[in-house]
Amino acid sequence: MSSITGKHKALKAVAVAAALFAIGGAPAAWAQIKIGVTVSSTGPQASLGIPEKNAITLLPRTIAGQSVEYIVLDDASDTNRAVTNTKKLISEDHVDAIIGSTTTPNTLAMIQPASEGQTPVVTLASSARLVEPMDAQRRWIFKTPHNDSFIAEQLVADAVSKGLKRIGFIGFNNALGDAFAVEIKKAAAAKGLTVVADERFAPGDSSATAQALKVLGAKPDAIVIGGSGTPAALPARALRERGYKGVLYFNHGVSNNDFLRVCGADCNGALVATGPVLVASQLAANNPVKPIAEDLVSRYEKAYGAGSVSLFAGYTWDAGLYLQRAIPGALKAGKPGTQAFRTALRDQLESIRNLPTATGIITTTASDHVGMDQRSRVMVVIDNGRWRLVSAGGH
Repeated sequence: MSSITGKHKALKAVAVAAALFAIGGAPAAWAQIKIGVTVSSTGPQASLGIPEKNAITLLPRTIAGQSVEYIVLDDASDTNRAVTNTKKLISEDHVDAIIGSTTTPNTLAMIQPASEGQTPVVTLASSARLVEPMDAQRRWIFKTPHNDSFIAEQLVADAVSKGLKRIGFIGFNNALGDAFAVEIKKAAAAKGLTVVADERFAPGDSSATAQALKVLGAKPDAIVIGGSGTPAALPARALRERGYKGVLYFNHGVSNNDFLRVCGADCNGALVATGPVLVASQLAANNPVKPIAEDLVSRYEKAYGAGSVSLFAGYTWDAGLYLQRAIPGALKAGKPGTQAFRTALRDQLESIRNLPTATGIITTTASDHVGMDQRSRVMVVIDNGRWRLVSAGGH
């Protein structure tokens, strides 16, 4: 009996040692794919983050035969929270990829922890600074939103077509505002336009009256507002209250119906360069984006109500499309939960070819982690609380 008991003990010790090795001495592998999400579903940028969070519920729960779990966190529009969430998702939840965050400042802060954790990120923020210039850290960052330069060029082209010469700028006093101001100035200079004023306000401010007065004093032919979400309505309201009747432009950061509600009549007639999902039903029948965008609109509005879809829901939907394209190839290199899988997933995200999404046609490369072509932008006008298509294809 004693010899049998001794053998059992020995076998048990071997089993325990093997289990310990599996936990601490070898890469962990999971039966499912884990996707972390950090978005700004509360705070000043909640009008962007809420539809992004909502769209997560529409993403597939099975990809290439593997179950998918989405771990969703709120960063409250706060940069420090975005970093904390990123670290938690990587070190505690052991996610295979991250979707987020909502804003440029938040995602800029996420780059270092994401690259250190060698975990690919598909951001929902707009600035090209997130993926340019390409370096060892940015190799892990991809993004579904349009580059600011892409949008600024369209706004300036429209101003040129109208014979305008002088542009005023009012933008956020953060990385988003800085980035868009740079691109507007660059695009304007290339077309012989002059930026005659550059004023800033904080997303959490209650008024932008002082900034509006300074810009109006420079006598611009058009004014560009570079912001995102409902706070971008502040300068528009201040300008209209002071009698401004000139051309008003917005970047794509205002592309949701919550912004229309807050800005109201003060934004009537304003022009917005944005993504095609915002006017999916108005696109030409042969536009390759149309069926993808209309599918999202149908699913989202069935879940959240008529007229509820926004460009930001589209960015999340597209992140899901990126992962659906990339995951099957990554599974050939390793199992979910391993570094081999995460690295292969990063490589696959860098090799997307001609992927139709809700916001364009995507082809990524080692040097281009956005990959949009001219079919990825439209010009719309705010027409009595609705988005109306002016032109498609970047013209």
